[in-house]
This record gives sequence, structure tokens and C-alpha cells, in this order.
Amino acid sequence: MLMYNPPHPGEILRTLCLEPLSLSVTEAARALGVSRKTLSNLLNGRTGISPEMAVRLSIAFDTSAESWMNQQAQYDLWRIQQRRGEFKVKKLSAA
Repeated sequence: MLMYNPPHPGEILRTLCLEPLSLSVTEAARALGVSRKTLSNLLNGRTGISPEMAVRLSIAFDTSAESWMNQQAQYDLWRIQQRRGEFKVKKLSAA
């Protein structure tokens, strides 16, 4: 089922993972083995969670990579569904 206006996964990461541990972006980026800029872009919704980042997050926070990928997919799908009317697509069916 598609969630209504799901939050960006970066928001979830910040709220449920970084803030409870009082981690700065710099500390979290170092622990994840990514640049501060990479993590900042994710936390601020400028980029999404890649499969590699999902695995890094699953290791760091003892979660599943699939849960991070599912959050990203739900967010992406909801956003594109909002533009559904813009697509010029013809329905196809078997005769």
C-alpha cells in the first residue's frame, strides 16, 4: 500500500537514527565511511538512498537494507504519482 506523502528517508535517518544518538553529520558520515557532503545531501532530501547507502545504514544502525530501499521507493513513487496527469501514455490492451 502506498503511504500518503511519506517523508524523505533522510528525514527518517536524521530523526530516528542520528538525533537519538546525538550524532553530528560529520560523526555519522565518518562512521558510515562517506563524505559529510554526501550524508548532508541525503539528510536534506537532495539525494536518495542508493543500494550501497542502504547497506551502509543497515550495518551502522542494525537495520535491514531492504527497509531503507523500501522507504526510498515509497517516497519516489508517491512523488511521481503526483505528476501522473502529465504523462502522455496510451493504454494498451490485447484485442
